[in-house]
Formats: sequence, structure tokens, C-alpha cells
Amino acid sequence: MPQVLSLGELLVEVMRPAVDQPLDEPGQFVGPYPSGAPAIFIDAVARLGVSCGFLGVVGDDAFGRCILRRLRADGVDVRHIRTVTHRTTGIAFVSYRSDGSRQFLFHLPQSAAALLSPEDVRDDYLHGVKALHVTGSALSISDCAREACHRAVNLAKQHGAIVSFDPNIRPELLGVEAVRELCEPVLQACDVLLPSGGEATMLTGDADEEKACRHLVERGIPIVVLKRGVQGCVVFTDNEQVHVPAFPVTEVDPTGAGDAFAGGFVVAMLRGMSVVEAARFASAIGALAVTRQGPMEGLPILAEVEAFLSSV
Repeated sequence: MPQVLSLGELLVEVMRPAVDQPLDEPGQFVGPYPSGAPAIFIDAVARLGVSCGFLGVVGDDAFGRCILRRLRADGVDVRHIRTVTHRTTGIAFVSYRSDGSRQFLFHLPQSAAALLSPEDVRDDYLHGVKALHVTGSALSISDCAREACHRAVNLAKQHGAIVSFDPNIRPELLGVEAVRELCEPVLQACDVLLPSGGEATMLTGDADEEKACRHLVERGIPIVVLKRGVQGCVVFTDNEQVHVPAFPVTEVDPTGAGDAFAGGFVVAMLRGMSVVEAARFASAIGALAVTRQGPMEGLPILAEVEAFLSSV
């Protein structure tokens, strides 16, 4: 049985090979690369040698097989990923801008990923799980997927597992109030919250991201880790606030770095590290993840992380 579970969208990314190539003009693409925020998380966990599984839906097509092959090869239990014939696997088209921003075009609400349902979340599969990871993106793809996430959270808590939550929803798509409403049930149950600065301020209404994180701890979330990209991260608990610097690397593709960080942080917590040690461990994984093109392509195995940490 897996120690760590996640659930939500499974998709492939097809991307422009160079910067400043917009999506609204003819041009070349590279890919497909397996992706999806919770899928990147679980693949990072698997490559670190921790038993893990995933709940999701793919189409009975080449992209679905691409995702399943990658997850299975890295050690993810894919027995509970459902394959359907009447919808295709999710796709994201991506272009990169020279200012570091990205443009996305998603095919998700109409894809197989949106068919994840509470019936896919089996009580016996969560028995013995030590950690469940939920992402805001999984909450937002469909009503039934959101209900599946809520059921998973409730069962995880019943079985004594920790719940980590990355609230990565774009407020410009749904509106701030709608995002807060989507996130609130998971915020009430989560043990580890992993927001960016914009997500933290969105959730609380505070203008200052550190103040927002302190308010999130005060409301009862034991650990809040503020992700700041190249500026590192800040760990907040009841009795400490510690900045952990990022590791300098040559960035090739930033997609999925936060999900890789989250996977590393959860694994470190399960290994008994302190929150600050866990943040440093996770930062190494996030750094290594951006050194190759493709959301999962730079995810390291444990030996690579240990070698990297010993060299810096």
C-alpha cells in the first residue's frame, strides 16, 4: 500500500522550444511531456524512493499511455488511474516569454481529467496512507473532481494521515472569492500549506505575504511554507519563521518546480526531518527540477539530491 497519495489532473504539455514564440502564430512545438501539478508532485515522491499512488483519469489514447508509462516507470502505483474511451487526455500548450512569464492554453474541463469522481476514491486504498497531497488545480477542473478531493481529505484525516495543500488556482480565471470558497474546506483540514506569495495574500486578504502566512498559521494550519522561487522559501510555524535560501542553478524550464518542492517537503517530513531541514531538502529538488525541459524531466532520484546537497 502506498505511503503517499495524490489525485487530480493528468495531462501532457506541448511547448514552444524557445522564448517569445507566442501561441497565436504558426511554429514548432516539442513534447508531449507528462504533466499536471499533482502528477508532478507524485512523480517527485516516487523518484525519491517512497511508495506512492495516484487517483486520476486519462483517455484511451497515445497521450494517456505516455503519462501512464512515465508514472509507472518511476514507481507510481497507477492501478487506480482510470482510462476512458469517450474523452481524450488533457493537454496544455505552453510558450515562454523573455521576461520569465509563461502563456498557457489548457484543454482540461473537456478532458478525461475532469471525470475524476468521489467513486474513484476508495476507503481501503487510503488505509495506511501517511500523507495526502491536494492541489488547487484539482479542485477547480470540475465539480466531481472537487468532491473527489474533499472525500480523499476526509478519509485521509480519518486514517491519521497528514494533508498537504498547494493552492495553485489562478484567481484571474475564477475570481478571488470563488477561489477562497474552493480552498476553504481543504484549508480547514490541511497540516502543511505550500502557497506562493500571491496565493497567501489571496487566501487571507492581507497585502503583505508574510503577514498572510502568519495569519494562516494563527488560524490553525501547523506549517505554512511560503514559496518564493529564486528567493527561496520561508517556513512559518507557531514558534518560528525561518528563511531558507534557494540554490543557484541554470534554469531551463520552471514549470513544475513548486510541485517538485512540495514532493520533496512531504518526503522529508515523513523521513523525520525538521521543518527547516525539510525546506532545504525540498529546495534542492525544486532547483534540480528546473534544469531540464519538461515538467518531470529534471526530477531527481534520492542519490542525486544527496550528492547535490553535499556539493553546495
